[in-house]
Amino acid sequence: MVVRIANVNLPDNKRVEIALTYLFGIGPSLSRLILVKTKIDSNTRVKDLTQEQLDRIRKAIGEHSVEGDLKMAITQNIKRLKDIGTYRGARHSRGLPVRGQRTKTNARTKRGKKVNVGSGRKPAAQKT
Repeated sequence: MVVRIANVNLPDNKRVEIALTYLFGIGPSLSRLILVKTKIDSNTRVKDLTQEQLDRIRKAIGEHSVEGDLKMAITQNIKRLKDIGTYRGARHSRGLPVRGQRTKTNARTKRGKKVNVGSGRKPAAQKT
């Protein structure tokens, strides 16, 4: 039985507490909070959940923005920053770190790996 919540397939053999974190916008702490709220044991495997428990989880998740809605909200927030011309918006549009990190060294994730061009001189001919 494949369990789908918010258009995401949850893995059957994982604990519910871990499986809920597969949803974008739900981390470990929110996952625990949802399980406490729905009175479901966190050690239960996804395949062992009843339909009634799944409905309670879906209802609890419905109160939070997850997946597509959350991604759209994040995109709109970044677009708003760019439109009003903030420093943060400019950093987003240039693909640089936004939160004050240094860029002289590090920042490889944001900037990508730079390749040194070199002098362009061909290597000396191989002696045989």
